[in-house]
Amino acid sequence: MNLAEIENYRKDLKIEEELCGHPLQFITTWGLFSPKSIDEGSRMLLDNMQIRTNDTCLDIGCGYGPLGITMAKQAPQGTSVMIDKDFVAIDYTKKNVQLNGLSNCEVFLSNGLAQVGKRKFSLITSNLPAKVGNEMLSLYMLDTFNHLESGGRFYVVTISGMRKFIQRSFNEFFGNYKKIKQGKTYTVAMAVKD
Repeated sequence: MNLAEIENYRKDLKIEEELCGHPLQFITTWGLFSPKSIDEGSRMLLDNMQIRTNDTCLDIGCGYGPLGITMAKQAPQGTSVMIDKDFVAIDYTKKNVQLNGLSNCEVFLSNGLAQVGKRKFSLITSNLPAKVGNEMLSLYMLDTFNHLESGGRFYVVTISGMRKFIQRSFNEFFGNYKKIKQGKTYTVAMAVKD
């Protein structure tokens, strides 16, 4: 590999996808999760979430924004808040919100839900990373419970090896767990706040 080829890695990547019936565009870069295409887990999550037109949505760990931006398209009378602890992810999500012409989005830096304040949401989602550890995942569960409205839904997609942990956590924090879809690699699950 020569230096010119390596320098090419600095150029932004572009993805054009149809998600939930909406043609969308994303600018990404190396170092962000799944920079060349929408990952299988996110696609499975989007295909199996029920999103209402007026939902107030939160995407935890938004990356460059595919989940939150799709939710904004699905909930045009609602809002879509996207958070991530990575400033590069936040920068690219903001670009992608503009690129897709959305006005019902907010994007900001937050470690977990630390910067969300007292806001409540009707729908929270995450493509939960397996490598953050059980401590951070437990904080996500507690914070999500506290930021969901009564009747609010929490959808996650995880690698299938985390399925039992998610089931135990959902039952512990929410008192319920529903497996929505399980594939070879990923599982989509939901909990509802009573």
